[in-house]
Amino acid sequence: MVSSVLLLVLMQSGALCARRFRGGRNPQPRRAPPPPTYRADRGDTTESFPLDFTAVEENMNDFMTQVKNLAQSLYPCSAQKLDYDMRLNFLENTSVTCNDGSPAGYYLKESRGSRRWLIFLEGGWYCFNKENCDSRYETMRRLMSSSKWPQTKTGTGILSPLPEENPHWWNANMVFIPYCSSDVWSGVTAKTEQSGYAFMGSLIIQEVLKDLLNKGLDNAKVLLLAGSSAGGTGVLLNVDRVAELLEGLGHTGIQVRGLSDSGWFLDNKQYHCTDCVDTVSCAPTETIKRGIKYWGGVVPEKCKQAHEGEEWNCFFGYRVFPSIKSPVFVVQWLFDEAQLTVDNIQLTGQPVQEGQWRYIQNLEIFNYWIDVQVKGTSLPRALHCWDRSLHDNRNNKAPPKGCPVHLIDSCPWPHCNPTCPTIRDQFTGQEMNVIQFLMHMGFDVQKMAQQQGMDPSKLLGMLSSGS
Repeated sequence: MVSSVLLLVLMQSGALCARRFRGGRNPQPRRAPPPPTYRADRGDTTESFPLDFTAVEENMNDFMTQVKNLAQSLYPCSAQKLDYDMRLNFLENTSVTCNDGSPAGYYLKESRGSRRWLIFLEGGWYCFNKENCDSRYETMRRLMSSSKWPQTKTGTGILSPLPEENPHWWNANMVFIPYCSSDVWSGVTAKTEQSGYAFMGSLIIQEVLKDLLNKGLDNAKVLLLAGSSAGGTGVLLNVDRVAELLEGLGHTGIQVRGLSDSGWFLDNKQYHCTDCVDTVSCAPTETIKRGIKYWGGVVPEKCKQAHEGEEWNCFFGYRVFPSIKSPVFVVQWLFDEAQLTVDNIQLTGQPVQEGQWRYIQNLEIFNYWIDVQVKGTSLPRALHCWDRSLHDNRNNKAPPKGCPVHLIDSCPWPHCNPTCPTIRDQFTGQEMNVIQFLMHMGFDVQKMAQQQGMDPSKLLGMLSSGS
């Protein structure tokens, strides 16, 4: 009975779809003798999938195979009805540009009827003077120019429109803002002869919002500003600015929230001090000090007041966070490879090259967000709990039980949490176990064992097992 109902639903869907494919005309009636056949157009070709109803009685597996074939034949129809790609839009305000003066823009996939909007800021580090910006332009032009951006982009992770990949945000209006300003989304400066480049990251966000208000954002209930790496830091720098802009334009009913992934950097003293040549060899504090002047960068007003004359402090999460008024969810690796690299703790004995740096930038947690768990809770689940807690707080409800929003892994070593992605040598690409990782970082296992009052072999066993 269930199989018959399932088959009926699929056949009715197919008939409706076929009519749409044929421009709304009714399909021609089929002759009686042949078995029932479903036909779906695939461009210029036609495929047929005969259905043998006796299979239901004789072999359920064969019947389900036929149902699967029918479902596959329906896929082109569903793909036309549900366009999963985000489409490129350039800003209406053409004076706000990428580094090289090419137009800035965004990718949008609208979800009609949804009042939730997700705006994602791409990451990609930065440059802080004319020399290393020139080098960046030669090797990573996509992060400084829109000249070769594709017309469409398929969302993954939290931008995915598929519920199995994105359980709680799949049906939101999705916006992806490519990173082409090289300023950690902080700049408000047009191109000059001296700088050679425009740095307008903060202005790009503002202009995207203004454009989106004419595309349905004005009716939004929730806006989640998210980002990874430099985009994650950009969230911390801009989330209140976004809320203030919308409020100033009269849209006071939109709840603005932030989600920062792998953007909570620390102003550590470098493990090995080196000359400040580029973003990898320089200490983080030094690059940001130089960068904020070169970019004409802006920071949240309250943080600026707290660090007057040393506004660079506001680029570091623990310093800017106390000044942020909007709710923000922070996700950060305990052992963040980008942080280790800027601290001059490298996973190889050699300087990091451009390809390796791109590899590091691909390690944001959103790339693994369904898999990674902290104390049994996945990131989608934790975000859903956080979302619910904000809703319940606004409605004076008690927080939901069994729904954690504050989770810190108790794992003491890199990769002792088995749900984390594999550690790989950035130079060779080969997998590394924890012991190899620590040795690359210069740890002496024998000395560590002595300090802990342990037998070295016991410590090695603990590290190998991840305990």
